[in-house]
Amino acid sequence: MIQSAGLQERYVVLDVETTGLSPWRGDRVIEIGAVALEGGSVMAEFSTLIQAPVEIPFYASQINGITDEMLIGQPTPEEVFPAFDAFIRDSILVAHNARFDLGFLRREYELLGIKLRHRHICTLEMSRSRFPRLRNHKLETVYRYLFNDAAAGIQTHRALDDARMVARIWLAMDGCP
Repeated sequence: MIQSAGLQERYVVLDVETTGLSPWRGDRVIEIGAVALEGGSVMAEFSTLIQAPVEIPFYASQINGITDEMLIGQPTPEEVFPAFDAFIRDSILVAHNARFDLGFLRREYELLGIKLRHRHICTLEMSRSRFPRLRNHKLETVYRYLFNDAAAGIQTHRALDDARMVARIWLAMDGCP
C-alpha cells in the first residue's frame, strides 16, 4: 500500500445501479453504494436510492429489483452527488467493471458541473489477469471462486451489497494489506 508522511491511502469501493446501460443515451444512476477502506478496514459506508428524473424500464427493475415507486421521496441527483463527492474526497476508487460505474458517475457529475478525476482500480480487469481460467469474470463468479460460498445474505445487483462484495474481492487479490 502507498503511504505518504505516515498517512494511509483511502480507497472507496463503489457500485451503481442504473436505468440502463448507456449514460449517454439518457440512462441514470438510481442507487449508489460505497465502502471506504483505510488500511484494509472498513471506515465508513455510503448508500442511497436516487430519485432520477426518468422512469425505470421493466428490464432494469428485473435485474436490480428497484421500482419507480421505491424512488418516490428519495434524494435527487442534485442532493446525492455533491454528498458522494465529499465522501470520496481524495480517495482511489475501486469498482468491478470500473468503466461502466465510472462512466455513469462521470455523466452524473457532468450534469451537475462537477469533474470526477479520481484514480481508479478495476477488479474485473484484475480478476481476468489473475484468474484467466474462470468461465466468466462476473462479480458473483469471482466472489464464489475466492470465497467458496454463494455470498449468503447478500442481495446481488443492489449497490451496497455489491460494493461490499467487491471490497472483499479486492482485499483478497492483494489490493490492500
